[in-house]
Amino acid sequence: MIEVRTTGGRLRGPVGSAVAVFRGIPFAAPPVGDLRLAAPAPPAAWDGIRDAVRFGPSPPQAGAFGMQELTGGEDWLTLNVFSPDPGRDAGLPVMVWIHGGGYAIGTSGLPEYDGTRLARDGVVLVTFNHRVGLEGFGQVDGAPANRGLLDQVAALEWVQDNIRGFGGDPGRVTVFGQSAGGGSVAALLAMPRAAGLFRRAIVQSMPGTFFTPELARDMAGACAAELGTEATVADLTTVDPELLAAAGDAMTADIGTRVDRWGAAARRSILYAPVVDGEVLPTTPWEARHDVALLVGHTRDEHRLFTALDPPSPEQAAAAADVFAPLPYPAVDDPVALHEWVLGDWLFRMPSLHLGSGNPGTYFYELTLDGVLGACHGLDVPLVFGNLTSGQPAALVGDVAAAEAVSVRMRAAWIAFATTGDPGWPTFDDGLVQLFDVEPAVVPYPETESQRIWRDHTFAPLPLC
Repeated sequence: MIEVRTTGGRLRGPVGSAVAVFRGIPFAAPPVGDLRLAAPAPPAAWDGIRDAVRFGPSPPQAGAFGMQELTGGEDWLTLNVFSPDPGRDAGLPVMVWIHGGGYAIGTSGLPEYDGTRLARDGVVLVTFNHRVGLEGFGQVDGAPANRGLLDQVAALEWVQDNIRGFGGDPGRVTVFGQSAGGGSVAALLAMPRAAGLFRRAIVQSMPGTFFTPELARDMAGACAAELGTEATVADLTTVDPELLAAAGDAMTADIGTRVDRWGAAARRSILYAPVVDGEVLPTTPWEARHDVALLVGHTRDEHRLFTALDPPSPEQAAAAADVFAPLPYPAVDDPVALHEWVLGDWLFRMPSLHLGSGNPGTYFYELTLDGVLGACHGLDVPLVFGNLTSGQPAALVGDVAAAEAVSVRMRAAWIAFATTGDPGWPTFDDGLVQLFDVEPAVVPYPETESQRIWRDHTFAPLPLC
């Protein structure tokens, strides 16, 4: 066991496999009681030595993939630190991970986010919980917008105040995330409250879905109506958090009946996203200006996982391009393949491309390694963390031996970027991208047809119809 002093008090954590791990550290007060649906507040200090040996409880969340079974307790806002050298003079680069999950599910204690292998390679890794679902992203009258994003800011502030004691350099913080985590990283780029809290950012498969306040408020009102109440702080703070999450599940199950009102979000069963409210999040990431170094990318077959989980109806497949795309797509014999192509572009590939191409000096990548479902959404998570046989995303890997070589290269690139700002290939200013595959290559961006179709699209916040 090893001890570290923080602003809240002394911590004691175990050392194993050459990495010290501190789990369940509070970075904000439990968001319950008067703090329910409020901006995060500072955590209470403690006396004596706190054993940091267990992950904190998961925030209340949707039932997808059995995630609701992991919830319990009230101290949701905790973080974990993996360090190969927890000494104040180590000065190691710091990587702060934001998990994905559609802004509706996720927790830092999942085995796929074990940071041992990344930390062993020379960084201090931080993972954390933040509020999801209606608790974190619902537009509730009387509550600040984007509470989940504000939680992320609070975690980054804790890192600035404390990470030196764990061997980290607060001047070399890289925030990285995948899917909704990537969207969160992109949102942080546009948030004044996050300015100066990190130096570099890695955005993996960011979704292009951001909401207007009107759409988010209407969705929150519909969720509250499931419980016979209204989407106000006064009404919802008295509702059991698990019931609130269940109401979101019920609304998601019925979301297809609201296409006329909620548009594309309803067609794609998206109930939560960051809200461009003009204050917490003044604008979309594509319009923001910042001085943060960027590494951005996506997988080749982004939507194939969702096609496997929820195959489109013939009508959905046939209508995909007309509903979601700004221009017609080339004729494809298989309508399901076209649906997958269009939705992969709309949801992840083109938002990521626009973020990368809109910021000079950005490094860009595409993952093309074939796993069980090709290079599908989520395959990058086990590769980046090196956890190829543990956690749900490991089921996507397929050939572990081939994946291990790609994993080594991806981890090395991510750590090099966090350390020096250069992952090892040219910037996207020249149109070049790194392909991660069994045979890696640096090539011109390969998705040229998608790039042409979406070139002038702006990815504005989704409106209430």
